[in-house]
This record gives sequence, structure tokens and C-alpha cells, in this order.
Amino acid sequence: MLTADRSVEQRLRAFGLLPAEYALIVNRLGREPNLVELGMLGAMWSEHCGYKHSRKLLKQLPTSGPRVVQGPGENAGAVEIGDGLAVVLKMESHNHPSAVEPFQGAATGVGGILRDIFTMGARPVAILDSLRFGVFEDPRTQFLLGGVIGGIAHYGNCIGVPTVGGEITFDAGYAGNPIVNAMCVGLAPIESLMRARASGAGNALLLVGADTGRDGLQGAAFASNDDPEASHRGVVQVGNPFLEKLLLEACLAVLETGDVLAMQDLGAAGLTSSAIEMAARGGLGVDVDVAQVPRRETGLSPFEVMLSESQERMLLLVRAGREAVVQARFARWELHAAVIGRVVAEPNIRVRDGAETVAELPIALLTDDVPAYDLVVARPVGEDRAGTEPSPALRATSPRGRGDLAAGLRGTSRGGRGDLGREVLNLLGSPNLRSRRFAYRQYDSTVQGNTVLGPGHAAAVMRVEGTSRGLAITTDCNPRLVRLDPRRGAQQAVAEAARNLACVGAEPVAVTDCLNFGNPEKPRVAWQLTEAVAGLAEACRALDVPIVSGNVSLYNEAGGRAIPPTPAVGMVGLLEDVRRAVPSGFSPGHSVLLLGDNPVGLGASEFLPDDNCFPRFDLDSERRLGSLLRELARRALVRSAQDVADGGLAIALAESALLGECGAILHLEGPSMEVTLFSEDQGRAVVSCDSAAVEGALALAAEHHVAARAIGHTGGDRLRIDDGPDLTLAQLRAAWEPEA
Repeated sequence: MLTADRSVEQRLRAFGLLPAEYALIVNRLGREPNLVELGMLGAMWSEHCGYKHSRKLLKQLPTSGPRVVQGPGENAGAVEIGDGLAVVLKMESHNHPSAVEPFQGAATGVGGILRDIFTMGARPVAILDSLRFGVFEDPRTQFLLGGVIGGIAHYGNCIGVPTVGGEITFDAGYAGNPIVNAMCVGLAPIESLMRARASGAGNALLLVGADTGRDGLQGAAFASNDDPEASHRGVVQVGNPFLEKLLLEACLAVLETGDVLAMQDLGAAGLTSSAIEMAARGGLGVDVDVAQVPRRETGLSPFEVMLSESQERMLLLVRAGREAVVQARFARWELHAAVIGRVVAEPNIRVRDGAETVAELPIALLTDDVPAYDLVVARPVGEDRAGTEPSPALRATSPRGRGDLAAGLRGTSRGGRGDLGREVLNLLGSPNLRSRRFAYRQYDSTVQGNTVLGPGHAAAVMRVEGTSRGLAITTDCNPRLVRLDPRRGAQQAVAEAARNLACVGAEPVAVTDCLNFGNPEKPRVAWQLTEAVAGLAEACRALDVPIVSGNVSLYNEAGGRAIPPTPAVGMVGLLEDVRRAVPSGFSPGHSVLLLGDNPVGLGASEFLPDDNCFPRFDLDSERRLGSLLRELARRALVRSAQDVADGGLAIALAESALLGECGAILHLEGPSMEVTLFSEDQGRAVVSCDSAAVEGALALAAEHHVAARAIGHTGGDRLRIDDGPDLTLAQLRAAWEPEA
């Protein structure tokens, strides 16, 4: 038996196992596993597949609701949207592969999330991405950024699914460990939804799609390793979007025959996880013959076949006797469909190489028996400093050279129009606030012809073909705020996503998340993860939106340093009438209204990033604001809406002006012009409306108990604020889109 010395621990770590876990496996098996079994156990017991450090925490998330058709536990979640349709959604990470090979890492991340959706029998209709990189000016960041954006564009554009939104954040904490999260949304008739659940002993397992190679070998263990820089490039999968397009169409077509009983994509851990998870859901076992697996390389061992993560492959459960019919269907799409095994009554997985049995393990040992750990949590000293009142840092010299802000807080502006104008341009051109056109201009955001609002608006809006409905989609997370207070920062991510959907007029109906954190075995990271999950649960309950799917990506560290805690939130909303979708850009001749309470401080803003005061934030205020925005849209009282978030009111106004190519003349009031313009206090939005609608909009705001006031009107080619900045649209655009 292996002993727990340092070299053995390192070898077990390569399989995603700890020495104590290996000892537990040996005890339950009554023997030592062979190499194939060890590889399978390592994959299924890895953090990526087993969720052993997060499973207990995830139980506190709200996952049910009147619209929920499928919650967590399948390839993706699904919620009902009317007309017998379900929207299917999922977000997944591909962080570690993207750190090694950014183009293929991001491309195959998109490919994998697409398969999660059409595995459910849904047609993918939209892709979004949530990306984090190191300091913008770093050459390594530029290399990773170019590769990741190129990979996303390549896969999405080639397969013909629009990339309609997302976010990009730059922060030194992501140096060496970029975060690449991909979200996909699909549509399906509710009665056609497919589950990956084994049934009927004797039914056939068909492996369809690409041939199997060595790419992606042991990727699940790789993704559960806290030192991606030490990994080898062979771990990263290689994608083929043209082949996946054939696979998508073939799978959706074959489902119409009724011969396919279950379907599972081959993602992390490849054939091992797909076969085992399908069997576990059905309470059955599987017999797999690796000799029947089509291969693109010679000399592949059973270990390599079972652990390969070659892309564009699916495992189908086919009714016994109908194998030839299904194979003929796939042949029409020039795809292999090989019978590689059968469902068996005994709850074991048996792996054969022809007549030779090379692995045999209980399904329960690979699923239910994976340990679920109680985290060792220690709140770090000083982590209780996130207050709610303006902190002393507001009276100090900031790293951005903004000087003494005390005068501003006393209610007098420290600078004139020129100073404030320069501040607006500096912020607008900063890496985290500038336009993302440099990325999304590479994406096809209109393919399929159902994009109503694409990248750049508060949220993307997609037409539900054949109905009057629309889907609004967004991703959100502010790592700066989560690092300051993980619980409230996670709440804010949910609230901002819901606010973005409300701005376009949509009601939130479902959340998918991706929890990106460092090594959970470290008490500080364990505390961050615990607090963030609690925050997600609290916010989703307060805003009445269930979490129906998600992903956990841990061990995101480089050189022993964890990334900033990043609980990325993907949210889908429903518009009953897609024609009422509200854009973000101003148009001429309208009144401008500011919704929400006046700001009180500059805490933790892009203007003053090193301040430790969490912005004012209240979930009840967010709920009331969201309800108001949706009602304004439903009654067609607003012509544009943009939430106040990163960069504060100044950036929200500038974006509205630039998106609509229309200026505005405004009058603002507050404790100081700096606080008024740059505070990131939450629960606020800027809307525009016809002059005749102002009175009705203000009355509706009063009914919802939301502060509201008219602050000016739109028109012209300047953004002019009394006693504040006076800038032309050309100046704003030059700062916002410096690469244009």
C-alpha cells in the first residue's frame, strides 16, 4: 500500500487525491486500486467533479420556485417561460486551461458549455462570457486577453451561436491565473427536455462525435490543482466548432425519434464521469468496452481512453434494439456512433478492454462516497473593516493623486469644470470602465437573427422565436467589492444582475453561477467561499430568483497567491413583450430622471479604489427599484435606462450619451460634485422619458417608495452638467474607445 510520505502525496495530488482519501478508498475497496481505477477515482474525487469542499455549502442556495423545471444536478438548469417552453442555462469555468493555452482553453470552454445546453435537448441561442485578467498593461495580460477573446470568437462564430454580452475585469490579483467563465442559454419545449439518467438494464451506450485522443488527459485533476503553471500543455483540450455544429444538429434531430433515453456530454473526466454520472442518476451500473471506442491515435491505453477529455463527444443511452437506427441517423451527419457498452442492473462500473477487465468499481464509491468536507474557516484579522460610513481614506491622498477630498465631503467642490472633466475622461478611459468593443466587435452577436439588444446595453435581449416574449441575459461580479466583504459583495453581484435585467424591462427568473476561488484548504479562502455562498443565498431569496445550475472552480492560485474571490453571477430574465425592451442609449428631446437615493460617499469606488468603505447597499431598495423599472418599461414610460454601477453616475451618463450618440444638459445636487458624480452607492439608475411622461414616472416612483427627480434633458453633442463637467461626445468617445 502507498505510504503517506511527501513523494507519494505529490503523486496522489496529480490524481486529485489526498493520502487520507486514498487510504479511505483502499479501506472501502478492501484492496488497492489499479492504475485505471486510480485515474477514475482521482477524477471523480477531484474538486472539479466531486465538489468535496463546496457540496455542503451549496445546500443553502435556493433552487426551487414556481417556474423551475430542472434545478441543479443535471447538465443545466431549466425554467418555464410560457407557451410550453423552457429556458435552459448554465455557466462553467475553464480557468486552468486558459492560463496555459488561452485560445484553446477559452474555445473549448465555449464548446463545453454549448454541449451542456443541447445535452438537455435545448437549442443554444446565446453565449456570454465573464473574464478576469491581471494588470491591463502587463504583456502577459495582453497575450492572455488576445488568446481568450480570439478563442471565444472562433468557437461561437463558427458554430453559429451569438455572443451577446459579458464582462471583463483587470486586477493584479488575477496575474498568472485568469478567470474564463462561459455562460450559455438555450430554448426547448418542456416536454422535450432530456435528462442524463440511466434506465433499463440492457440498453446501449453509444459514444458519438469526435474520435478520442490524448488531448485533455486528466483535465479534471488539472483543474483541481493549485499550481497551473507547473502543468503541461497536453492537458488542454483542442476544439473543433465545425464538428460540434454537426453534433448539435444530429443530437437534436435524433431526440425526435424517441430512441434516445438519456444524453450526457463528455466534459471533465471524459468517458469516466459521463458514464458514472448517468449510471448514478438512474441507480444502475454500466459495462464499458474501451476497445470499441473510436480513436484518432494509435496505442491509447484503457487509462487514456477513460480519462481523455477530447472535445465534441457525447454519450447516448439508446433503447436496446434501436442502435442501428440511431447510428444511421448520425451517419447522415458524417458522425461516428459506436456502441461501447450497456447499462447493467448491478450498481458498478466495469471497464473492459475486449475480454479483459481492466477496472471494476462500485458506482457509489465514485459518487455518493466522495467526502464532503467541513471547511476550516478563519476570518482574517482586519477583514471586519468594511464599514458603511465614509472612511478616513476619503480624507487622504489617494494613489490616483486626487489630493485631499475633505473639502468635497464638506459640500464644496475642490475643482472646477476642467478638473472634473479630466476625472471623467480618466475614469472613462481606465481599463475597467472603457468600452468593451475591442472584444465584442470580434463576436457575431446577431447570428440566428433574434438579437434585440446586443453587447453594450444594460443587458442583452433575445427574441423568443415564434412568440412575443424576450429573454434578457447578463453576467455580473465586482471582485473589488467581494474582496472587501465577500458576503455583501456576492449579494451585490446578484443585485446588480437583477438591476441590469430590470433596466431593459425584464423580470429575473433564474440564476446560474460560477464560484471562482483559491485553495479552500486555506482558512482565509474557506472564509471567503463560505461568506460568498451565504451572500448569494440571501440575495437570491430577497429578490425571489432561484439558482438552477452552476459550477465551482477552486484552487485558482499562482505562486501560492489566491485570486480575488469571484462569485460570478449569470442571470436570465423574461419580458412578456419583447417590443418593450428598453435600450441604454439616450435619444434627443427627452427628460432625464435619476432614480434612487442621493449618494453619501466614495467608498471602494473606481474613483477611490483603495478606500475600505463598502458602498451603500440594501437588498430591499434593490427590490423596489427593480419593480419600478419593470413597471416603467411595461407602461412604455421610459425610452432608455442605465444602472449606476462601476464609475458612478458620471460613467452611467457618459455611456448613455455614447450609446445613443446624443448629449444631455443636466443639473445635479449632492454632498459634493465628486461624490455625486463618482460614488458607487448602489440601488440607482438613470432613465429618460418623453416630457409628457415625467409626471407619471415620478408618481409611479413614489408608489414604489423610490426617490426620483428630473435632472435635465437630452440633446446636442455635449454632456454638460451644471457646476460640473462639460465635455463633447467626441472627447468622451476618444477616452472610452481609444482603439477606435
